[in-house]
Amino acid sequence: MALAKTTTVTNPMEKRRYQFIVLGITIMMFLGTVYSYSVFRVSLEDMFMIGSALSGLPYMFALAFYAVFMLIIGKYMRDYHPRTLLLVGGYLVALSWISSSFVGNIYVLTLTYGLIGGAGVGIAYGVMMNIIAQWFPDKKGLASGLVLLGFGLSPLVTAPLARTLVESFGVMETFLILGMSFAIILPFLSIPFRYPEQTDLTHINVPKKNHSTEHNLTTKEMLATSSFKGVYFTFIIGTIIGLMLIGLTTSVGLDYFNLDADTVTLFVSLFAIFNGLGRPTFGYITDHVSTKFAMVLSYTLIITAALLVILFNQFPFIYVISFAIFWFNLGGWLAIAPTSTLKLFGMWHYSQNYGVIFTAYGIGAIIGVLSSGLLLDLFGHYEYIFYYIIALAVVGLILIKVWMTPHENNKIQTN
Repeated sequence: MALAKTTTVTNPMEKRRYQFIVLGITIMMFLGTVYSYSVFRVSLEDMFMIGSALSGLPYMFALAFYAVFMLIIGKYMRDYHPRTLLLVGGYLVALSWISSSFVGNIYVLTLTYGLIGGAGVGIAYGVMMNIIAQWFPDKKGLASGLVLLGFGLSPLVTAPLARTLVESFGVMETFLILGMSFAIILPFLSIPFRYPEQTDLTHINVPKKNHSTEHNLTTKEMLATSSFKGVYFTFIIGTIIGLMLIGLTTSVGLDYFNLDADTVTLFVSLFAIFNGLGRPTFGYITDHVSTKFAMVLSYTLIITAALLVILFNQFPFIYVISFAIFWFNLGGWLAIAPTSTLKLFGMWHYSQNYGVIFTAYGIGAIIGVLSSGLLLDLFGHYEYIFYYIIALAVVGLILIKVWMTPHENNKIQTN
């Protein structure tokens, strides 16, 4: 037993695959700069003389095309070396930022930042998730969650940097500086990546329960299962809730809890940490307990946090607790979805299958961004947002009960 343990630790492939985790976190942190768009928004509104509705278009398009290109790239992952695809994604991200520095109106910026940037992020993100899943068949959920940690923590690092650059050089110059930096950094970090050969993973002991679920459904077969409906629609709901509340975090703190701007800014940095931690946590739970348990836990936490806000909004510490939970759970859904795709539908068609499932994120992003503004316009009070959140979470729990059944999962496993 001691010899076996030593072999595992000293195996060069074991060291390499953990190096991929570190590189993956770093790449994801740069890709996640797309989430720092709020830093540029006010400057863009002043420059182009537009309102908040138009200024949000580039960000909304970036999220939508990020999801669309996750779907598209899944069809090509077997045909091209992952390094090549990572380079394509990285260069598109760099081109997006560089070209954005030369635009003259919000509509062209929507194409450069939104379409091109979203495409680049979607390609690189999808390829990275596929690489990590193949190198870690024994701990898919935890490994994927750790890499996604970089994406979640990105605003904590990149937003202050971007804000400093905007204050020092201006928004367009910041786009150019970031774009030139990404054009150098992202390709360099992509060089070591490759898929594992069969001999690379011989030292890994994959638990028997993981073997039993390696049923490898095609996308067509996946679409016919009730588990697909369960994962897809609960992911939409999780995304709606998460992105809506992330977008409202600052305004709720200022207007609903009556906190000052400096305090809210400090708390947002704390929430970003929880967003990052939610990814490996829920990835591990999904992998080692069950998809259904992870989903139910997430919705239960969301309902609890929303009730706390409604009932105890006179206490500032409730803001911290509740929004830490909300951010934690958005990060969680971005780990539940890929880990569930692997666990329920297998590794062989993972890139195509997760590409389909990730379109739920795009749908949820659009609904979440639009519905929060609509609800505030209709009711004029933040409290109704949290009733809406509770209603969505309850619908999610019902969908889990209907579609994520043991009977269906057993049926899939025997196919």
